Amino acid sequence: MDAKTNPKYPIKKKQPKQYPAEIKKQAIELFESCRPDFPTRALTSAHVADLLGVGCAETVMSWVRQAEVDGGLRSGTTTEQNEEIRRLKKENAELRRTNGILKAASAFFAAELDRPADM
Repeated sequence: MDAKTNPKYPIKKKQPKQYPAEIKKQAIELFESCRPDFPTRALTSAHVADLLGVGCAETVMSWVRQAEVDGGLRSGTTTEQNEEIRRLKKENAELRRTNGILKAASAFFAAELDRPADM
């Protein structure tokens, strides 16, 4: 048996590495200051990723793109909007769970009322 079929060894998805906000801010500032020195944005982000020890250039590029959206330079969903969407999805899931519990409870008590009383 291999890891795919053996329940004792489930395959775990690797969680993306979380970088501190300070590193992200530093990367964005460094990208902006180094941008004129490189012919493409990809080379600039690769350089910044190497300097800061960030896993890959695409990580830096995504931070830069998000900063551009947040700054109004690029269209898209801002960080603030993403946080609000995340919060609303979480609240929606909780309300759905609560609603399911209330439906089950109301069905249970309705069934109790329909039963003939023992005398």
